[in-house]
Amino acid sequence: MSSVKKIAIGSDHAGFEYKTALVSFLNELGYEVTDFGTNSPDSVDYPNFAHPVASAVENKEADAGVLICGSANGVAITANKHQNIRAAICWLEEISALARQHNDANVVCVPARFIDLDLAKKIVSTFMTTEFEGGRHANRVNKIACSC
Repeated sequence: MSSVKKIAIGSDHAGFEYKTALVSFLNELGYEVTDFGTNSPDSVDYPNFAHPVASAVENKEADAGVLICGSANGVAITANKHQNIRAAICWLEEISALARQHNDANVVCVPARFIDLDLAKKIVSTFMTTEFEGGRHANRVNKIACSC
C-alpha cells in the first residue's frame, strides 16, 4: 500500500464538481484531505488554487496533491513552477500509474472536461496507491530539478 495518507486538493470552476466528489471519495478511502478550493462553480483563476496545493506537497504538509481544471494543463503548468513538484496530467489509469512508477509524480492533474467522474476516481485512486519504482528511474527523476 502506498505511503500517501494526506492529500491536498484544489480546482478551478471547471473542476469544482469533480473536486467535491473526489474529496468525498478520498475521505471514504481513509485519506486525510485538505481542500484548498474553489468552493463554488463561479469563474476563478486556477493559479489561486494550484499554488497552495503545490506548496502543501512541497512543504510536506501533504503526501500528494490532486488538481482539477478543464484541461488539466493550467494547473499542471502552475504546479510545476514549484521546484520539488512533479505534476502529471493523467487521462487514463495507466498514465497515472506510469507517472508514479517512472516519474515519482507527486501531484495528479485531472482534465474534468475530457473524462467522466468514474474514470477520474480510478485515476486518482491508482495514483495514490502506486509506488515509485526507483532504480533506473531515480537517476532520471534526480535530473529534473533545475540547478541553473
